[in-house]
This record gives sequence, C-alpha cells and structure tokens, in this order.
Amino acid sequence: MLRGRPRRGREAHAAAGGDPGDGADPLDAAQERRVRAVLALGGVPQSDLPDGVQQVRLRLLERAAGGREAPRDVSAWAAVVASNLAMDWHRAKRRQERLGERLAALRQPAHPSGEDSSVLSVAVAQGLDELPDAQRQVVVLRFYADLPVRSIAEQLGVPEGTVKSRLHTAVRALRARLHEDEVV
Repeated sequence: MLRGRPRRGREAHAAAGGDPGDGADPLDAAQERRVRAVLALGGVPQSDLPDGVQQVRLRLLERAAGGREAPRDVSAWAAVVASNLAMDWHRAKRRQERLGERLAALRQPAHPSGEDSSVLSVAVAQGLDELPDAQRQVVVLRFYADLPVRSIAEQLGVPEGTVKSRLHTAVRALRARLHEDEVV
C-alpha cells in the first residue's frame, strides 16, 4: 500500500456509492466505456459486449466480497480483465469451431455408404446420452476435444487413473450398446 497517495479504486468505489453490497455499480461510466472498447478491440462481437462488461463487474464484486482490497487503479484493472476476457472469448470460439469440425467430420461418411455412417453416429450419440455424466465428460474431452488423459485429469482435478478408468468403462458400455443395437 502506498502512503499519502489516494487509491483511485477506492475513490471510484466511493463515488459509485461505497459498499459493493449496497447495489452500487462498481464501474463508473468512463470505466465501462473503456471496458467496452477493450472488448471490442479484442474482437468480441457487439452482441457479447454487455456480457463482457457484466463479467468485469462480477469479478470486481467477487474480489471485494472475498475481502481483497480494491485495485489501486480500477480502470486499468478492468481493462486488463476485459483483455483477458477477449482472449478467453477467442479461445472458446476456436474450441467451438474445432468441435464443430470434428462433429461435421463424424457426420460425413468415411465410405460411400452414408447410411451406415449416419446410423453409427446416431447410435453413438444415443449411447453417450445414456452414460453417467462423469463418463460422458471424459469421453467427449478425450475423443471429441482430443485432449490427452493428463490434461483431462488436470482440468477435472482427478487422478489420471480415474480418467482412464472412466474412459475404459464408458468405451466398454458404448461398445456393448453398439453390439446390442447391431450397429457394429
């Protein structure tokens, strides 16, 4: 903490009405315009800008609710958060596009008989729907998102052995379902 120098974050917070629990907006109009500009320049579509601004507000409120001190310069902090949100938006968009490409590739017949392929795709989709959530999650992350077991374990916060076990059980269940339906 710097002494003798007022904190802009506290001043902005006080100007906005004080305690975040009192319903006051933690971002003033100038800060909100800056956040919108950073998001827009970061490539976030106009339709998603209000959500981005709300995310910045939420993070500022969560910070205060967690007992952490307000940022020294709320405007700069909000701009950095907005920049990070724009990068997250692009990452999510790329992941979504890759997933869409993979799903489209699954729908395209690998051989001339498209009927066999579509029947298989439908059967796999139905089989996935019947799996428990934890098993479906690791199957999708491993085979559709193409993540390695280690990354899945890290993201889910479980041991690699748990991921492998869930994958094994899920694949066995899917295989049984496909044989039961006489798809393969």
